[in-house]
Amino acid sequence: MTKAPLAGIKVIDQTQALAGPYCTMMLGDLGADVIKIERPGVGDQSRQWGPPYIGDQSTYYLSVNRNKRSLALNIAQPKGQEILHQLTDQADIFMTNLATRASLAKYKMDYETLSQRNPRLIYASISGYGRSGPRADQPGYDLVAQAESGTMSLTGEPDGAPMRFLSPMADMTCGLFTLVGILAALKVRETTGRGQFIDQSLQEGQLTWLENYAGEYFATKQVPTRMGNRHPQIAPYEAVQGSDGDWFILGVGSDNVWRSFCQVIGKTAWAEDARFAKNADRVANYEETMSRVRAIIQQKPVAEWLPLLRANGVPAGRINNIEEAFQDENVQARDMVVSLDHPKLGAIQSIATPVKLQETPLTYDRHPPELGEHTHEILAELNVHSTSIEQLVEDGIVA
Repeated sequence: MTKAPLAGIKVIDQTQALAGPYCTMMLGDLGADVIKIERPGVGDQSRQWGPPYIGDQSTYYLSVNRNKRSLALNIAQPKGQEILHQLTDQADIFMTNLATRASLAKYKMDYETLSQRNPRLIYASISGYGRSGPRADQPGYDLVAQAESGTMSLTGEPDGAPMRFLSPMADMTCGLFTLVGILAALKVRETTGRGQFIDQSLQEGQLTWLENYAGEYFATKQVPTRMGNRHPQIAPYEAVQGSDGDWFILGVGSDNVWRSFCQVIGKTAWAEDARFAKNADRVANYEETMSRVRAIIQQKPVAEWLPLLRANGVPAGRINNIEEAFQDENVQARDMVVSLDHPKLGAIQSIATPVKLQETPLTYDRHPPELGEHTHEILAELNVHSTSIEQLVEDGIVA
């Protein structure tokens, strides 16, 4: 059987909430052995983020914690820190999102301490603002990062209030960039034999979503504003409404697609009209362009438009609700929903990691663990005798 891409890599995950757990879940999907460190009796804070719950587990927690083992460990106690050090001494990756540098030093989980013990250790830190700079020790959350990055100022209708993106995009983006950094550090370690410090922040990851808006600002020094569904540099590229009142996305991303679109709707002259022929012309004459396009689209229901446009190479898609999105035949055919059997909760479903590796495919083996589910198993791997484990339980070091 072909090994998973990260088979043999051990990850100690001392994170909670979303950014860190999302990253370590993907590491687990790639085949790494992920040990999730949690506070005895409390666990990851996302375990309490509900409703909804399945049994006594929040669906939030269940969505980002598959392919991990849970060790309930009290790192506030010296004996707990000793056990953590035993784990990191043998690990390839350590990840933390503890809020402050002082807290990391207090619990002997700072980079200097752990890397001195294990020079090959890759240490990934997730924080609100990074571990350097004037705001290094300030707490950060996804919603704050969305606000401060400028993205909320661009989200919503032109005359409406600023809006957050519904999903925690700052957390997930930070998790993704952390994964990129870890994979790069693993590659570097093959040459140098040494790990390194990875410093990721919610603020910086969220800034990357500005992308084309930032390019516009850097060039013109004009501050972009909310435009609703309208694209600032492409037209038509937004939501339109069919005769049945349903909405769909029309994505005319190039002049070639524009010519195809004009042919589909029987308006080939528009493709030669100086007001509409080039994308820059359509953007400059946005109101006239879109008033004409909307008038045509409103002549047929969405169910007629979609196959017609797609057959002629014009990108278009229905605006699905979540149920419709997961029922999409392409989503189902490409196995984008993972189902894992949980010993107490039954089948637990979550979104697959969308990385398709033909020779070394991702694997989904472990259900999201219960708090401390693997404590005895992990300590046994450290050669801790069963009687000693019971004493650790009695002393409140593990659970």
